[in-house]
Amino acid sequence: MRKIVTIAAGIAVAASLSACSKKGYDRARPDEFAVARQAPLVIPPDFSLVPPQPGAPRPQEGNPANQALDAMFGGSAARSPGEQAVLDSSGSTGADQSARSTAGSPGTTVVDKGTTTRDIVAAPEGDGKDAKASTPQ
Repeated sequence: MRKIVTIAAGIAVAASLSACSKKGYDRARPDEFAVARQAPLVIPPDFSLVPPQPGAPRPQEGNPANQALDAMFGGSAARSPGEQAVLDSSGSTGADQSARSTAGSPGTTVVDKGTTTRDIVAAPEGDGKDAKASTPQ
């Protein structure tokens, strides 16, 4: 029995070492870097560019207020059909467009909550001069 195990182990070692030969690695194969050719450099057209006039404003610069609006709200880009469908289903097309400008006007009806709410919102975080934050025991 011991002789069979020794022969089987020898065959297993011989089979595993036979996989280490370079038989499969010596085959001729294409070089992946030599297959694709690089495109030649192309000089772009002139597009009839004119030099800037002295003292004229730069075309990329504009009103700072308009630049801020473009940065915050994305400019005047068209909405996608999906975005427009969501806005239509939410009822945004019927909303008052001047709601932001009329929110602080004197004619707007507001509820006076008193100074307590204002004081809570304006209070500094953490322990103050008159109060100390503590955990209930």
